[in-house]
Amino acid sequence: MKMARVGFRSMLLALAVFATLLAALADGASPVGKTLELISDLQAKILKEGDGAQKVYEEFSEWCEERSKTLSNEIKTGKAEVDELKAAIAKEVSTIGALETKVEKLSGELSVDEADLKAAGEIRASEHDAFLAEEKELSETIDVVRRAVGILEREMKGGASMLQLKSATSMAQALSVLVEASSLSSADAKRLTALVQSSSQEDDVGAPAGSVYESHSGGIVEVLTDLLDKSEEQLDAARSKETKDLHVFEMLEQSLKDEIKYSNKELKEAKEGIAAAGEKKASLEGDLQVTSKDLAGDTKALSDLHHECMTKAEDFEAETKSRGEELAALAKAKEAIKDNVGGAEDLSYGLNQVSLLQVARAGSGLTSRAGLAHFEAARLVRDLARKQGSAELA
Repeated sequence: MKMARVGFRSMLLALAVFATLLAALADGASPVGKTLELISDLQAKILKEGDGAQKVYEEFSEWCEERSKTLSNEIKTGKAEVDELKAAIAKEVSTIGALETKVEKLSGELSVDEADLKAAGEIRASEHDAFLAEEKELSETIDVVRRAVGILEREMKGGASMLQLKSATSMAQALSVLVEASSLSSADAKRLTALVQSSSQEDDVGAPAGSVYESHSGGIVEVLTDLLDKSEEQLDAARSKETKDLHVFEMLEQSLKDEIKYSNKELKEAKEGIAAAGEKKASLEGDLQVTSKDLAGDTKALSDLHHECMTKAEDFEAETKSRGEELAALAKAKEAIKDNVGGAEDLSYGLNQVSLLQVARAGSGLTSRAGLAHFEAARLVRDLARKQGSAELA
């Protein structure tokens, strides 16, 4: 492009010089002076163009710098925002992971606590049923023994069966007497006999069943009284144990229910936390996508700007160099014209001057004024081209 510019201007210069020489010869003015004037005008025009180009480039360069600063700041800000968003997303991911682990742990603990509560309830129900059965049996036993003791005490004080009771040698015989007297049912008699035998076996392990009555010097009333006291003690112990077991169960039940309630509360909060963190993460990911897209756009814009500004700078440098070369060539042309032509720029060339007519007659055979003018102009241009070594002017 630079060579084309120089060549084009040189061609214009040659044409302009040629035209100026023609006009100068036709008007009788100095062709050398006109040529120098034309070169000076062209130099001034090139300098003016250079000043204009310099101003435009300086404005463009300033715009490049400002735009580059703006984009660089936006890129810096964008990168910082991307890093912050990534860190925030990572934090939410970590939060979700921790809460999911907590949910899993709480769910497991809840399952265990609920299973324990159910098992404890079933055990308590079984224990309570056993207590009710024992309480019923002991209560019935106490009732039977009390009635039997009352009957015996009444009969021993002068009842119809007193003599038979005194002659009885065993508990079974004594109870049979009462049954025969319709004072005691046979079922109650059997029950009392079994209770007395069971109690005696506990007290006198290995003693024969028939000697039960004789082994108690206090008589049948004392035996039954002992049986009554023992039954009442067993009932009291059973009721005390039931109260204690119920209290232990209620404490365990309350503890398990509190743990289940607290675990459910924590589980709900953890699930809500997971949902909130998930929503926040999704929002942050959307912001990251937008910010990353903007950052990529700014980065590309900065790259394009750099390429554009560098291209313009290279073009400006080439144009400036080209103008410098043109000005240097024009300055050399002026200097060459002045050195080779001498004071000819102050002379006027008329078409009727002898020296020119002689040149025309001697070499060219020109006979018209216009032809002579063309010849003189061409000769001056060729001489200038030959001395400057310019193919364009030759």
